[in-house]
Amino acid sequence: MQFTFQAPGKVVFGRDTARQLPEHVARRGRAPLVVTGASPDRHGALLDALRAAGLAVTVYPVAGEPGVDTAVAGARLAREAGCDLVLGLGGGGALDTAKAVAALATNREDVFTYLEVVGAGRPLTARPLPLFAAPTTAGTGAEATANAVLTVPEARVKVSLRSPMLLPELALVDPLLSASMPPAVTAATGLDALTQLLEAFVSVKANPMTDALCREGLRRAARALPAAYADGADLAAREAMALASLLGGMALANAKLGAVHGFAAPLGGLFDAPHGQVCASLLPFVTAANIRALRARDPRSPALAAYAEAAALVTGAPSAAPEDAATWLAATCRRLDAPSLAALGVTRADIPTVVEKAARASSMQGNPVALTETELAGILEAALGA
Repeated sequence: MQFTFQAPGKVVFGRDTARQLPEHVARRGRAPLVVTGASPDRHGALLDALRAAGLAVTVYPVAGEPGVDTAVAGARLAREAGCDLVLGLGGGGALDTAKAVAALATNREDVFTYLEVVGAGRPLTARPLPLFAAPTTAGTGAEATANAVLTVPEARVKVSLRSPMLLPELALVDPLLSASMPPAVTAATGLDALTQLLEAFVSVKANPMTDALCREGLRRAARALPAAYADGADLAAREAMALASLLGGMALANAKLGAVHGFAAPLGGLFDAPHGQVCASLLPFVTAANIRALRARDPRSPALAAYAEAAALVTGAPSAAPEDAATWLAATCRRLDAPSLAALGVTRADIPTVVEKAARASSMQGNPVALTETELAGILEAALGA
């Protein structure tokens, strides 16, 4: 058995740990670029605390899903402002932007030199600016991954800028930062976390360390996500989901993902839909299709045992079968009002294009079984809803 495992340089987890940010940043730099969501005023107290620590703060707000132009503009701002550190403070979009900005601030070739799928995919040659990540949602796990997901509008697809050097030096996860998420965002980000945990658990690239992370994350998310959705003030549930998201990020960074995220890359580029909602729309149907394909073509696959174990973890039934995982996921998505693909603007006419693009997505490499084009189309058809 051989495997490697990569993680952020340091993880700080716990309620109210965000107050430690000025101290951590001051040890590493004096002029941070702070990448936030569209409303940086939400983090006014933290930004004031950074300034009170004598730091020359430059704020870079990012609205929605980041594109390549957003990353390039942020890198230019970081250089012009003389920033010596990048702090991502926000949801997955802010964290992905922060990672891309840190990379492009020091690697000055055209951005397509480094992008996967639509670019040359060449490795970074210069070390990025020091990078810290403090998530304010519980879902993407971007604080623990080595890639930045960016939208390429002209190609209508999402792709990654990927490098081990994009793992944050510090991942600070304060569950209180996610306590203000409304139910719809709680559901979308939480189902993204659940997707990542399950896909990493059944991945062909899974290993004993990622399995341990996924078991713990699945067990916590299964109980905490419905609770956090029902009552956003349930801090125990918020804490459990923040930890599940972190564990999922660490797992996917090492075990890769699967067909849900293989679909999510082109769907996110073709339609103006948040990543978490896309994952929620697909998760039960991809799971069911994978299990059917494994039963038919590889009945001794260890992935079937992993699906059965995942089913036992989320349902609490020790004798659960793999199919029980798909059933539980479908019921949970309904409970959390997850949208259908049709509600996100996808039509049957889009299926061939999405299938063609998804088949080339890097995330497909981790799927536990190679799905045919007919099976991929069937998943989309089912996910469209009535």
